[in-house]
Amino acid sequence: MAWQDRITTDLSVCHGRACIKGTRIMVSVILDNLAARVSEAEILQSYPTLTSADIFAAINYAAELAREQIVLLPSPATA
Repeated sequence: MAWQDRITTDLSVCHGRACIKGTRIMVSVILDNLAARVSEAEILQSYPTLTSADIFAAINYAAELAREQIVLLPSPATA
């Protein structure tokens, strides 16, 4: 299943932020948890309406954004 089947935006839900379809759980919340090294099991326990497929959809959505946008990163300090 494609991430597009699990992630939606609606201006009346979470101010239009990307959420897991049928919930008010924002993709950014899932990604923040993963970045903080929260395990999949812990995320699923904290958000019982989520599935493993929802978490993978959030990761795939983030990967798609990373491919489509240019993000300027700071240059390493030069000596």
